Amino acid sequence: PPKWIAFYQTKKFDQDAYAINYFGKVSSIQEVYRWQLFPDEPKDKKSQQKYFQIKLNYIERLPSPITSRRWRRIVFISTTWERFSAAEEINDLYIESSLEESVWKEFKIWNIPADRQEYIEIGKRNYFLDFAIYCAKGNIAIEADGDFWHANPEKAEEDNVRDTDLKLSGWEIFHFSSHQIQEQ
Repeated sequence: PPKWIAFYQTKKFDQDAYAINYFGKVSSIQEVYRWQLFPDEPKDKKSQQKYFQIKLNYIERLPSPITSRRWRRIVFISTTWERFSAAEEINDLYIESSLEESVWKEFKIWNIPADRQEYIEIGKRNYFLDFAIYCAKGNIAIEADGDFWHANPEKAEEDNVRDTDLKLSGWEIFHFSSHQIQEQ
């Protein structure tokens, strides 16, 4: 269970939008019914659904916000306190494979404005891209393909469907293997 929770604020928060400005230490987590969280709502089938109620000791404002270059759909990002404390932008929070970490470090060195774990909807399918780069003349998807994960024939078939969907939606896709990332 989380020890801390930070809040990504959306467009509704005006000058605080598209950033994490606040965080709090978790004091307790318990499973409750929806009607316990929203007692004024009607008692129906929905009110019998179970949720996690998270209580915080306090909410504190960060000295500097952890920003996002643009609107993001963020539900949860698991991270460490060290990453959270050092993060300048949302992309710094992600803990992914060592391959993705290597690519992310290079993007930062070269000031390439990539977004990590970018959520894309195409038709009725949803995808998370390792990295998305939005350009004036099209979008680029960068995938750090670990050999173990992408050597699986079922995964290769899923990747082909995904790549076709992305290409038909105007994305250019680049796959880099472990060898390419580590050695080249």
